[in-house]
Amino acid sequence: MSILLLTSLVPNLSQLLPQLIAQFGGLIYLGLFALIFVETGVVVLPFLPGDSLLFLCGSLAALGGHGLNIWILLAIMSIAAIAGDSLNFEIGEHFGSHLMHSQKLSRFIKPAYLERSQKFFAKYGKPAIFLGRFMPIIRTFIPFTAGVSKMHYRDFAFYNVIGGITWVLVALGAGYFFGNIAIVKTHFELIMVAIIVISLLPAAFMALKNRGRKIDAA
Repeated sequence: MSILLLTSLVPNLSQLLPQLIAQFGGLIYLGLFALIFVETGVVVLPFLPGDSLLFLCGSLAALGGHGLNIWILLAIMSIAAIAGDSLNFEIGEHFGSHLMHSQKLSRFIKPAYLERSQKFFAKYGKPAIFLGRFMPIIRTFIPFTAGVSKMHYRDFAFYNVIGGITWVLVALGAGYFFGNIAIVKTHFELIMVAIIVISLLPAAFMALKNRGRKIDAA
């Protein structure tokens, strides 16, 4: 269900964003900042297409005629990613227990997602803050899980900053350098969908692995 939701947003995003840039000019940076901030900072909204948005922004910046500056994008998107995870950590630390047991929010904060995030965090420890950046859904739940587990904020902040900058740099850079190659432009929507699917593979593999262990245990 989540993959279908993500992929349904992609074609509209690639068509809508240039129109919004033409209509709002520099104000579009505020909207882009908000989207990345919300995806990483609001634990009940883990399905926004952050990877594809960054890739698309990078490709538009490379064209030079869409009003997007790659350096401004790098700065504001990195700040948004870091600030979003910081907020998510604080939410987990102060309200995590209540949110996890709230029936009203259970359809958004699904136990399966939390369990997956907790196992990922338990397996990789502190570096999970960095690694989780590159995995949709887990990206949103990892800082929340870190907050719930009362991780030392100084440790969290280090991996948060490094992870946020690296994620934005890689995604924007991929779009900037490869987004306007002829074959990429021809199959732009398919490639962005592929980015989503590939980035979800580690989480899917982990889920299948855990399911296999349960079957063996039974």
